[in-house]
Amino acid sequence: MPVLDLCQKLRPNQASVFTSQKRFRIVVTGRRWGKTWLALWWLVVNASSGPNRTCYFIAPSYRQAKRIAWRILKQQVPAAARHRTNEQELSIELGNGSIIQLHGADHPDSLRGVGLDVVVLDEYAFMDPETWTMVVRPMLSDRRGSAMFISSPSGLNHFYELYMSAKTRTEWDTFHFRTEDGGYVAMDELVSMRAEMDAKRYAQEFEASFETLQNRVYHAFDREHNVTQLDLRDAALLIGMDFNVNPMTAVIAQRAGDQCHVIDEIVLNNSNTQEMMQEINRRYPGRRGVVHPDPSGVARKTSAPVGKTDFHIIKEAGWPVYPTQPYPLVDRINTVNARLCNAQGERRLLISPKCTHLIKALDALTYKNGTKIPDKNSGLDHISDALGYLIMGVFPIVTETVTVHPLWL
Repeated sequence: MPVLDLCQKLRPNQASVFTSQKRFRIVVTGRRWGKTWLALWWLVVNASSGPNRTCYFIAPSYRQAKRIAWRILKQQVPAAARHRTNEQELSIELGNGSIIQLHGADHPDSLRGVGLDVVVLDEYAFMDPETWTMVVRPMLSDRRGSAMFISSPSGLNHFYELYMSAKTRTEWDTFHFRTEDGGYVAMDELVSMRAEMDAKRYAQEFEASFETLQNRVYHAFDREHNVTQLDLRDAALLIGMDFNVNPMTAVIAQRAGDQCHVIDEIVLNNSNTQEMMQEINRRYPGRRGVVHPDPSGVARKTSAPVGKTDFHIIKEAGWPVYPTQPYPLVDRINTVNARLCNAQGERRLLISPKCTHLIKALDALTYKNGTKIPDKNSGLDHISDALGYLIMGVFPIVTETVTVHPLWL
């Protein structure tokens, strides 16, 4: 049987992805960059590199896999180099027993049960995120297989979350390319499309930009600048707390001069104030600090034993409670935004990357259409509220309503 010709020519940016030595690769591209050709060729070379290897290409749907990738795969593996071709199953078996097969993420359970050596998740931004976490990732475990995620953006969704997380993980590599970086679309064509599309849509589709949601509540938040590694220091803990039962949330911070460093978060589902205080004391035994909770907790009784308010339970756990005076919601939001980035470009609110719930909330919480009321249906408001109570307690724009406590210093 003829040997497969592996001397394909890749463009420079494609080659940089292809030659990466990392186990997991995330490639963010504009439209018509050449990602499908690269992804399939990566599978072909891996299938050729050893006997009996299993390599999957997964598109958002089976129909997309067939329409977009099947013809290209057959071009890359000519008939003379194949041992067997199955048009119905969209699979090609090479002479060494390795198989390359196309699948759709629209039926993820059909993927289960197979060990994978290499997988591509094409247009992952448009898949259910559990396709990776619950289905595909375990399939790589016994063979220590590799994965490539290659997609154009779709707002600040799970693909964005994965891309940002991968930047800090040792086994992962990240790449970002605009359509013009691929060299397949002429510049005059891009100029023409820029004139026909709105700026945000063009940026997402052709500049591979993760465009922020419209009407963001915390518009000043920027992952690149507000999220950084932070260490627990020998300073008082400043805790913001929201009393919603599901979830019960808290953010743990410390003051560093004029900055607020959020070093941790706690999210407890179907819980109460008593359990929250137990968790805080478990994580930070012997530490001193102050709790800045939802001011309504002075009267609320969300926890057992019956008759004790939330504030009373916090004090029983050994923590002083310093609620703020009533204030308009808009003041809290504006104060947090000013901490995230003020008019002089100063960012005085920094957040540890392990605060994943808080980061997601600051990224994605939006106002209800046509209003300045945060959309609580998203469930993102509780952890951001906890942060707001903390900021209003320690760094308020209007300071005359707040009593300064020595533990803050």
